[in-house]
Amino acid sequence: MDQTAKLRPDGFRERGGEVTRIEAFVDAAFAFALTMLVISVGTIPDTMPRLIVALKGTPAFAASFAQIAAFWYAHMSWSRRYGLDDSKSIVLSLLLVFLVMVFIYPLKIVYSTFFYWITGGWLPASFTITAVSDLRIMFILFGVVFVTMSIVISLLYLQAWRQRDALELTAEERARTVEKMAQGWLSAAVGTLSATLAALIPDQGHAWMMALPGTSYWLLSLSGVVPKWFGDRMRKRLQVEGPA
Repeated sequence: MDQTAKLRPDGFRERGGEVTRIEAFVDAAFAFALTMLVISVGTIPDTMPRLIVALKGTPAFAASFAQIAAFWYAHMSWSRRYGLDDSKSIVLSLLLVFLVMVFIYPLKIVYSTFFYWITGGWLPASFTITAVSDLRIMFILFGVVFVTMSIVISLLYLQAWRQRDALELTAEERARTVEKMAQGWLSAAVGTLSATLAALIPDQGHAWMMALPGTSYWLLSLSGVVPKWFGDRMRKRLQVEGPA
């Protein structure tokens, strides 16, 4: 590895100097997914009331946009950090593309329903929930895809970890790679908890029970603390073992 390679602000040397074909394909797929968020609203508003209704969907669109952008950024950062284009990395990247296409509708439904709920119906929902079973299925579908995408990100970092010697990762880069793997697994654990809570909602459950699957995602706020704990453990281990 060229030790003079560009150092990224996150402490990694930039190994992915040129955009690979798989990275370009992933970028295009994520851009198409964002386009689907827009065109899924239907036809262009032709009256002022319809325009206002369409604009009321902006918060749900913004939240969905941010969620998809977060996964895109995770893959983009991984690619810049390691520059891997081996067969396993390609398969995982393609799997991520497949999942983000599946993610579009559960994502839009969850966020539009959320904003409909917190505004007392002032913001429109793109999906009508008529029974607790609908709510249950909605969160389970969302959780399954969210968990799977989080696991794929972790597996990409695991793939880099397995090639840490060939990539000549520094001690800090190795610790941060562990942090990123832990972050993905934490996200997967939170999504699994949400889907499980959704599956356990009784048909005659209280309102707070129905809110649990969604509010459990606030546990993602720990994504800075828990991964850092794993990273610090790896730093201590590497200090004991000496230079890689």
